[in-house]
Amino acid sequence: PAMIGILPFTSSTATVLTAAVEEVKGKIPIMAGVGTIDPEHVKEMTQQAIDVGCDAALVVTPYYVKPPQRGLVKHFLTMAEMGLPVVIYNVPGRTGVDFQSNNLALCADHENIVALKDATGDLDRLEEVRNYVGDKLLLYSGDDSTEAEYVLRGGDGCISVTANVAPAQMHNLIMAALNKDVAEVEKINGPLKELHNNLFCEANPIPAKWAVKRIGKMDSAYCRPPLDELAPEFHSLIETSLTEAGLLLPTQ
Repeated sequence: PAMIGILPFTSSTATVLTAAVEEVKGKIPIMAGVGTIDPEHVKEMTQQAIDVGCDAALVVTPYYVKPPQRGLVKHFLTMAEMGLPVVIYNVPGRTGVDFQSNNLALCADHENIVALKDATGDLDRLEEVRNYVGDKLLLYSGDDSTEAEYVLRGGDGCISVTANVAPAQMHNLIMAALNKDVAEVEKINGPLKELHNNLFCEANPIPAKWAVKRIGKMDSAYCRPPLDELAPEFHSLIETSLTEAGLLLPTQ
């Protein structure tokens, strides 16, 4: 699916979502990132996504406040009641809370909870989750460095940072992994490995936006404060990774 990244709750959110819908609605599914710390804001953002015609909502575990597991279950079930298909996003490295597999299972029976984005980077978690939820949920990796292996082990796909920079390669990589073509996975993923890692040399999305600008796909690498553009000392690192991935010629 195409994903609109998690956005701060501002007046521009609806504008961004509307632009995405106008560009690609009917061509690819659109999943809007609506997760934030305040459930009321999540509801408002989800309603915006419904109103403009998005196809699904990516709902992250509320960050910083470290809700108990029962609170997370209630949160996701509440958002699912709004009617838009929900993808639960578990990224403990950013939120400070890890949604446990046994509690995920309590959400899996809701008809509007359709998938998990697992950004733990723990490949053993995949088997654990599958044992709890079976085929009730699609399981997507949210960790670029392990996503190919995640799919080879039985995951359903990925929601990727690298795909913002190398969409064709990432599509081919995941299709090869879904087809269990290990040789093709290694062939495609080899040149991408440094890019997977180095797109996190500073906080995402700083390096990714700079990389997309560097290969000529956008005009600005601006990030809203308190983020900033990529520090100059990382430029050559990203350029080398882009070159290795075949996205930038050595002379460019």
